[in-house]
Amino acid sequence: MRASDADRDRVAASLREHCAVGRLTTDELRERIESVYAARTLGELAELTADLPEEDFDSPAYPVPAGQRYDRSLTKDRERGVVGGRVGALAWSGWAMVSGINFVVWLALALAGNVVYPWWLWVAGPWGVALLAATLGGRRR
Repeated sequence: MRASDADRDRVAASLREHCAVGRLTTDELRERIESVYAARTLGELAELTADLPEEDFDSPAYPVPAGQRYDRSLTKDRERGVVGGRVGALAWSGWAMVSGINFVVWLALALAGNVVYPWWLWVAGPWGVALLAATLGGRRR
């Protein structure tokens, strides 16, 4: 059966995880990744991982307390920069830094006598509203 791009990407990600835990050297990883993207069938992909154990890299590395269910969507959220259904602190800090720089430039110009309308709000406003909507929308998930 022919392999799809999604199949190749899944095998490549698995090989990277095996390299990260020390089962493959970086040279072996490079060779296998090249073979992954040259593979045309699922059988060729299976040969590239035949000597590696099948592991669930999405499962937690720590024990989950009894009565508490592990939610795989949190792992996928972390990969996208979303933690626990809320926009991460990295997105908010980026917004604050860019908005702060724009405000300081506007303020310096205003103090130098070149007073213009607060143009920095056109940067801070829409971006801040989008982050706020993502944060509040993420809590409902």
